[in-house]
Amino acid sequence: MLLTMKKFLLSRRQILFGLCAFLVVGPLALLADAPVQAPIRVACVGDSITYGAGLKDRHNDAYPVWLGRWLGSGYDVRNFGHSGATLLQKGNLPYIKQKQYEETLAFKPDVVVIMLGTNDSKHHVPNQADTNDVVDNWQFKADFVPDYEALIAEFRTANPSAKIYVCYPTPCYPGQWGIDDDTIHHEIIPMVDQIANKSDAKVIDMYKPLSDKKDLFPDTVHPNDKGAKLMAAVVYQALTDKKAPANE
Repeated sequence: MLLTMKKFLLSRRQILFGLCAFLVVGPLALLADAPVQAPIRVACVGDSITYGAGLKDRHNDAYPVWLGRWLGSGYDVRNFGHSGATLLQKGNLPYIKQKQYEETLAFKPDVVVIMLGTNDSKHHVPNQADTNDVVDNWQFKADFVPDYEALIAEFRTANPSAKIYVCYPTPCYPGQWGIDDDTIHHEIIPMVDQIANKSDAKVIDMYKPLSDKKDLFPDTVHPNDKGAKLMAAVVYQALTDKKAPANE
């Protein structure tokens, strides 16, 4: 009888020990086996406005930085802007010939936000003496749509499931270096709509939210810190269908 009781107590101890081990180790093992969700890769493609030229601290205040801050740890947002870049392959500084283009392809982004076109608008503007000697990128405007479609196709080759967003360029007041707001507003923006329809991309309107805000563009072309943050808020809402946090 005593031996039977000892066996019973030993059996109970083994059961309790096993239960405790399961409660402690079991959930941890389940967590270890659970797949880790990779962050959503977001590539911000563009020119100096995306890069953050003219900002006091572009590493903290460029629009892609604000976007990444608001989206949080579930996203990997990177700035692939290159100052002076054109969408046009025959432009004076084609984006596809810059290292940021190759870096974007290697990144295999899940989301691509493209804002190019500002530097493509460069040309001599009649009655504006300061544009007499500027580069004439807009002479190749017939290539703008096919070149844009080719760029989108390359990003989709890198990641077939990538979501593509094409942005209207920001306004200029009225612009310099041959950059022309009239060309952006009346020619490039309608082309961006055409590209979105043909390429099954979504449009982000960067023009209207920054219109009538000349004070945000100290050099008439590049947004200041406040302007860059506003740009980030526009993109954030386009990607999440939510307004950007108001307390930051």
